[in-house]
Amino acid sequence: MASKTPVKSENVAQKAAAKPASGQPTLLSGGNPQIAKGYGDAPVQAYITAMPGWKSHIGRRLDALIVEAVPGVHKAVKWNSPFYGVEDDAWFLSFHCFTKYIKVTFFRGAALDPVPPGKSKYPEVRYLDIYEGQLDQAQFSAWVRQASRLPGERM
Repeated sequence: MASKTPVKSENVAQKAAAKPASGQPTLLSGGNPQIAKGYGDAPVQAYITAMPGWKSHIGRRLDALIVEAVPGVHKAVKWNSPFYGVEDDAWFLSFHCFTKYIKVTFFRGAALDPVPPGKSKYPEVRYLDIYEGQLDQAQFSAWVRQASRLPGERM
């Protein structure tokens, strides 16, 4: 009779092997950092530091532009993405790493002027895909200021 290794044991071994030995956060598919849920600046900075390559620089810039446009902004990491809001658990913006770009989500983006270019299956949500070297800081800051004045998305 052949011995069988339980599937659960194989899954645990695969997960352990997936964690980098360097202590760095695991990068999920598309290069998005796996960061534990947390509130405040520290988990957001951990996420930004773990963003791969050029995305980390853009992540720092996005964070700085948001903080500059919305003094006292609330921050959190949820679902492996940084969130920004003007009150606890009411968010106006989030971003997420993909292989070739960073996707910024404006939760009430359809109300922004001009409307960000990326459409969503949800009518109010709009996206901004930022590729290397393509961040329009003035337009992004204008959208952040507008978005912060709209009702936040409760999550």
